[in-house]
Amino acid sequence: MGIKIPDYDPSAFSLGRELLEWVESITFAGVVAFFLFTFVVQLVTVEGHSMEPTLVEHDRLVIQTINYEQPELGDIVVVKLPDSRPLIKRVIAVGGQTIDIDFENGIVYRDGEVLDEPYIMEPTYRNKDMVFPAQVPEGCIFVMGDNRNHSADSRDTTVGMVPIERVVGKAILRFMPLESFGGLYGNPDGEERASGIAVELNPAA
Repeated sequence: MGIKIPDYDPSAFSLGRELLEWVESITFAGVVAFFLFTFVVQLVTVEGHSMEPTLVEHDRLVIQTINYEQPELGDIVVVKLPDSRPLIKRVIAVGGQTIDIDFENGIVYRDGEVLDEPYIMEPTYRNKDMVFPAQVPEGCIFVMGDNRNHSADSRDTTVGMVPIERVVGKAILRFMPLESFGGLYGNPDGEERASGIAVELNPAA
């Protein structure tokens, strides 16, 4: 009893090999993406309005979490305080600097100098229970939302001076909505959208 050996079809072999290479590439890309979004960056969704106009509700951001040890002035950061959902705010002062706010005229001073803040929604008229002038302790940062009169931030002692170890990371990119895709610092058109108040952490979303 004989057997039949199928005719060799080089095109079928080539197609199979190509499909295998595609599967391997997709698998490799998935593994890289998993480790990237788990250990290097996080994806977050903005909730609320405290950072408008820089970011708005439902904006989706990429947060740098690795090799970000010292927040700098102007950085938009995600902080996680005890018994609190994550907040996203702007760094206004760092350790050793003194903040003072003229709430009558809406002016913020850092080390006696008036801040130029083109990113805010409106001047800072609303006070909470923090006493000013206030010096930021070493190892801490003072943060505020860009929507100054609708933001829970370092003016409120429930947030207060934020220890650096409570900083999850720095917002570096908005990827949704697509029409607003891009970096968050130094819009070349001179138009700033504001950053949101609280975020939903989605490490691998």
